[in-house]
Amino acid sequence: MKILVTGGCGFIGSNFIRHIFRTYPDYKIINLDALTYAGNSANLKDIEDSPQYAFVKGKIENSGIVKDLMHGIDCVVHFAAESHVDRSIVDAQPFLITNVVGTHSMLQAAKNASIKRFIHISTDEVYGALGEEGKFTENTPLMPNSPYAASKASGDLLVRAYHETFGFPAIIVRPSNNYGPYQFPEKLIPLMITNLFDNKPVPVYGEGKNVRDWLLVEDNCRAIDIILHKGKVGEAYNIGGNSERRNIEIVKKVLALLGKDETSITFVKDRPGHDYRYALDTSKIKLELGWSPSVDIETGLKKTVDWYRNNEWWWRPLKERLSSESKGFWTK
Repeated sequence: MKILVTGGCGFIGSNFIRHIFRTYPDYKIINLDALTYAGNSANLKDIEDSPQYAFVKGKIENSGIVKDLMHGIDCVVHFAAESHVDRSIVDAQPFLITNVVGTHSMLQAAKNASIKRFIHISTDEVYGALGEEGKFTENTPLMPNSPYAASKASGDLLVRAYHETFGFPAIIVRPSNNYGPYQFPEKLIPLMITNLFDNKPVPVYGEGKNVRDWLLVEDNCRAIDIILHKGKVGEAYNIGGNSERRNIEIVKKVLALLGKDETSITFVKDRPGHDYRYALDTSKIKLELGWSPSVDIETGLKKTVDWYRNNEWWWRPLKERLSSESKGFWTK
């Protein structure tokens, strides 16, 4: 099989490519990535010379590049996106260009090339926010609350429209908060870990009471793999870690893993429109495809801390660049 992966130099995309290489050594992958601020070619340094892998630098909204790359492709796994809520609040335009116009470019080129499957990676944020009870199902209406989430919901609706109008073989995937190796250090967990390594404070929005469901990226990649091969065309699938925690609980767990106390926490002004809680009902993927998360949050956090401890060569240059920006982006 020959797969076109977009955004494969990003956090989830690079982990997915590595998962495919381990699981299907005869597959070929073309990775299209614009290498914007969170795209890092070092994420795939270990496989960049493999004959099964090819990298192309380019933007998904460039219809010419996308059209050329579709020749001979069996499936597309579309990760490429602007993905940070805080940045979308400062300037939404890049999110509209990449997440809406870029997704349309991908859909049109893939339709014209008659690819067999198109896996669109979305987010649980398209559903909006929950109160104390309940979970999002795949049939929950989309009610995004941030410019980022709105741009992703727009992409979802385009994907759905292409399936309904053209019979296009698309599937939508909506994961919860991913964490793990190669995550850009502006997001909550890698930001905490790397700050604490340097004896710097950990910024936490508001009182840290917002609730997220945490999913180790390796489990997410395994789910996307199963959906790619066995998922039903035209459907959406939630992928969650069954690990709902308040942000402050996650912070305290990381502090404990690194032998730090709560004096390392700095509470900062909450961001506008901060969704209170996300939680996913994952019964559909479990019942239809047999997937469930295999790593609990405690084990996953320890693995993640160990990875960042052993890979300072990867995160140190990124951390220094973020520090020089001084824009105060903290967490998803």
